[in-house]
Amino acid sequence: MTPETLFSLQGKTALVTGGATGIGRMAAEALVRAGARVLIASRKGDACEAVAAELNALDAPGHAEGFSGDVGTEEGVQAMLDEVKSRTDTIDILMNNAGITWGAPMGQFPYHAWEKVMSVNVAGLFELTQRLLPMLMKSGTPDDPARVVNIGSVMGEVPMGDGAYSYSASKAAVLHLTKILAKELAPYHVTVNALAPGPFVSRMTAFATGDEGTRDKVGKSVPLGRVGRDDDIAGCMLFLCGRGGSYVTGAVIPVSGGINVVTAGNIFAEAL
Repeated sequence: MTPETLFSLQGKTALVTGGATGIGRMAAEALVRAGARVLIASRKGDACEAVAAELNALDAPGHAEGFSGDVGTEEGVQAMLDEVKSRTDTIDILMNNAGITWGAPMGQFPYHAWEKVMSVNVAGLFELTQRLLPMLMKSGTPDDPARVVNIGSVMGEVPMGDGAYSYSASKAAVLHLTKILAKELAPYHVTVNALAPGPFVSRMTAFATGDEGTRDKVGKSVPLGRVGRDDDIAGCMLFLCGRGGSYVTGAVIPVSGGINVVTAGNIFAEAL
């Protein structure tokens, strides 16, 4: 087996939610470069169409299509499903990337920030996966399962806080839900895995990664000394969605530069 066959996605059809920016955009490009047909959806349909045009100009073996889609409501999920079905009868890869955050200090965190964040990051993710299951199950086989990749966060693994209470809780729910779905869907030849990213340059983290100065400061607080790069996401996606990931399910890959294993100080060594 060659590296090309290990990571090729030729003939596969993928749906990437929230694919116009940030981690979704990084993943969409990786999938197109690997030969997949990639449907890109987010609340801003014009942005998705623009990204699809950019990806199609790469002269890569794959192809992209962009359209509007919102997983924040039941009606929005159904509308996205209808749009997907109008374009394809096959989904081999689902990347649940769409997400929102909310930040406010303790004592000022608004009640409505919980429902808004959880409806997109957890309920929308689950409902879209549930409604796409017939298409995923149709495409999956024992040797080549259909793939679901959920985007969690290192903030769902470790108690970082940073004022993003509902976001952190929602991402913890995503990681646990990933393992539940992996267990339940394995008999149907569908793998379910998750990425738990640390800091990457995106619209969501623009306040801290939007310029080189703040980005370097954030990177210095990461054990591996930098913020994430496009290739870090691309490599994980090609592994999970290609031949190498066909025997992996229920995994949470910590794409966080080591933040996930930062613990308390070495208290005995420090005391001595």
